[in-house]
Parts: sequence; C-alpha cells; structure tokens
Amino acid sequence: MRVGIIGCGVIVTQYLATFEALPDVELVAVADLDPSRAQAVADGRPGVRALGVEELLVDPAVDTVLNLTIPAAHADIDLKAIAAGKHVYSEKPFAVTTEEGRAVLQAAQEAGVLVGSAPDTVLGTGTQTARAAIDQGLIGSPIAATATMVTAGHERWHPQPDFYYLPGGGPLLDMGPYYIHALVTLLGPVRSVIGAASRTRGERTIAKGPRAGETIPVSTDTHVTGVLDHAGGVLSTLVMSFDAVATGIHPIEIHGSQGTLAVPDPNNFDGDVSVHRLDGEGWEVLPVSAGYEGASRGIGLQDMARRKEQLRASGHLGQHVLEVMNAMLGSAETGTRLEVTGDVERPEAVPLTGPGTAARV
Repeated sequence: MRVGIIGCGVIVTQYLATFEALPDVELVAVADLDPSRAQAVADGRPGVRALGVEELLVDPAVDTVLNLTIPAAHADIDLKAIAAGKHVYSEKPFAVTTEEGRAVLQAAQEAGVLVGSAPDTVLGTGTQTARAAIDQGLIGSPIAATATMVTAGHERWHPQPDFYYLPGGGPLLDMGPYYIHALVTLLGPVRSVIGAASRTRGERTIAKGPRAGETIPVSTDTHVTGVLDHAGGVLSTLVMSFDAVATGIHPIEIHGSQGTLAVPDPNNFDGDVSVHRLDGEGWEVLPVSAGYEGASRGIGLQDMARRKEQLRASGHLGQHVLEVMNAMLGSAETGTRLEVTGDVERPEAVPLTGPGTAARV
C-alpha cells in the first residue's frame, strides 16, 4: 500500500512513528495547505515527496490517501481521492454529517475502492482482550455499559484548538469515536439513542503555543451524555465532556450477569483489562489474550492492506459511529429518542498478534 498523507498537523507524528514497522505500508508523499509543514515531514525521509494537495490526489505513485485534515474537510478530501481512483483511510470522525459520510461510502462502492476509518485503537490488546473475555462468557450475559471521558478542554494543550469548538468537533465528535467504536466492537451495533447536551462557556482561551492568551468562540456543545441501545439489548451510558475536570471511574465498564469488566482507555491501544466476578473478592487483571501487541496509530492501514474487503477499521464502522453521534446530538436538540437506521456488522476479532506477525493477520 503506497500511502500519501494529506494533512500534516499534530497527529501526523504518531502515524509517522508507526509506518516503519508496517511491512505492507509505504509512505511516498505528503501534502498540506501549508507547504512548509509538508516539506518538514518529507525532509529526512528518503523517497517521500512534498506535494500540493491537488498534486497528491492525482499522483499515480499514491494508491491510498491517508486523510489527516480537520473534520470539516474529511468528506471533501475523501470524495476527491475516490474520484481519482484511490483508496482512502480517514482520521476520525469519519465526516461531520451523516449525509456526508453516506456519500463517501456510495462513491467508494461505485468506484470499487476501499474506505477505512480511524480509530484503529480498538485493534490493540486493550479492547480486544476485553472482547475476548466477553465472547468467552467471563462476565455472563452483558447487561449494560458505561463510557466516560472527562477533560477540561483541548485548548489547554493544543496550539491550534479552534476546530475542536466548531461543528464537527466538541467532545462527542472528537473523543466519542474512540469510545463508541470500542462499544460497538465489544457489544455490537447501536439501534437507537437518547441524548442530552450543554455548553457552559461561549469562548475558550488558548493556553499553549504562539497564540497563548487568545480567545476563540465556542459554537458546539461541550458536554454530551446519553444512552445507546445496542441491537443485542445492552444499554450503554455515554458521558463526553470538555467542561468537567476529572473522573475516577474506569474509561469503559461492561456489566454482565456474572461480573463487571473494566476496559482501558480506548484512546490507547493497550492497558490492563480487569474483571470483578460475581463471587470474587475484588478486581483481578486478565492476561493479554487478543489484539495487535505494541500497536500504534496506523495499524488500521496494515490491517486494511492485508485484509482488503474484510478490513476491521472500516468506513462502514466509521459511518455507523458517525450516525450514532449525530443521532445523539439530534436527540439532545429535539428531546426525543432517535433510531439509528444504518447498520454495520460487529468487526471480526483480532487474535493475539505479536509485533513481528502483523503481516500474517
């Protein structure tokens, strides 16, 4: 898979650190609206060319576009890449609106190209070990789940945080994909949602970088909560906040008839999975039993390169999660329960795969 990256912002460094360890992924070109950022990525990387965005989209040496632009540009860049006959892999969220995401999938189907979507953190040992425990019946029948992300806001660390507070941002569309992708991987697709949301401040102050002290407007909700009704009957309670300060509970907990499972932060690939059994005396850490060991951002591209139409970090999953999130926001606005009309199959599990065996899975 010969990859061209569009968007050389903060997140690109995490992908670049992974590429050298992926046997079937080769970075050949980079582009950014700021040519100097693209050139900085290309410098010191033999064979990697810094191009303009339109140049990269039509470059015959690129067969897959890795879309690391801001959320508002995801669908536009994906559609242009697909029109050029290229596969695409998009950072989360898959798009801003459900309609945009649907258009990307339709275009890809008509063009016969693949579409992948972050986050691929769910392919790591944290979420996959938890999934294996659930599938093996360790906690009995799953009944409910909680997923909680609390932070005071990304303007505290990000030098250019504007897009986090625009439509397509906020805690739900920014951080929600990690948690909802994990919930769907663990418990299956969602069929309906109930949501509520609030916005405590109309502006934020940048704390780091050259714009420190500058205030930016907030035009999206910054605290979102609700209930996801999974197709299998499990009810997941979701809390995503850029307003609160901290939380002491596990990022994700799965409650079953025979025990509760504590799942590590889905923004990471690994972490301890613990179980509290019905007749147990406390939490016990489970041994790692599934997932890509030592994985980092970009493993979804490797999975995509090897598995083709069976890719796990798929655009269909990204679109399902996007629809769930937009339904939550719609429910918060209307005060009604909303159905999730699109459907997706629960992604295939990842067997325990060491760092040197990723090419064989």
